[in-house]
This record gives sequence, C-alpha cells and structure tokens, in this order.
Amino acid sequence: MVVMALATTAQVAGDTRQFRLSPNVKRYTLMDTGFKKTNKGGFELERSLDLNSPFTSNTKLKVLVNADLDKLSMAVTTANGLRAVDIFKSDKTAGNVEQFNYVLNDLLQRQVLEQVTD
Repeated sequence: MVVMALATTAQVAGDTRQFRLSPNVKRYTLMDTGFKKTNKGGFELERSLDLNSPFTSNTKLKVLVNADLDKLSMAVTTANGLRAVDIFKSDKTAGNVEQFNYVLNDLLQRQVLEQVTD
C-alpha cells in the first residue's frame, strides 16, 4: 500500500504543480465532491483515471484530507493502491493525465484545492 503522509501541500509523482487545501473548503463540499469520511474523521477521495470506464481502472487518484481540513496528501496509484504511478512520463498515459486534470479542475473550481504558486 502506498504510504501517503499528510502535509500542507501535496504533489503527485511526475506533476510539476503543487496543491494545498483551499482556505474556503468545507466538510459538506468534500462530501458533495465525492469524498468519503474515514474512520479517523478525515476524508478520502478515490477516482478512476480510466477514460473508458469509471468502474474499471488501471490507475486511480487518491486524495486524503485530515479531520481539521488543514493537511492533505495526493497520489496516483495502481488500481489496487499498492504502488504509486507516474502518469506523466509516457505518451501512453495521456488519457490518464487528461482525466487527472479533469478531476483536479473540478476540485479547484469547487474550492477544495488551490494551486500553490511560487
């Protein structure tokens, strides 16, 4: 299983962008965008990055948010979640990158995440 340490900023393997939780994020917004509550009171989102079917996946995006809504972690993993995957290193995974950007844009628009700028 991929160990996902919580921090104030997060970045998936191969992506040059970093993200943090929006200061405007609310618990109900997390639930509305597909996050599920964890046993420890935090929130977890798992989204398939397969363009053909949301039910079958060779890779998925996992986002964890702590209960205080101030730390997160993000990773793109294999379907079983055991290994991190870099979808940015090959043209074969362009569809996965497209789906990844679609999911992130939704989270940005809904003010769950914001991009860290230098």
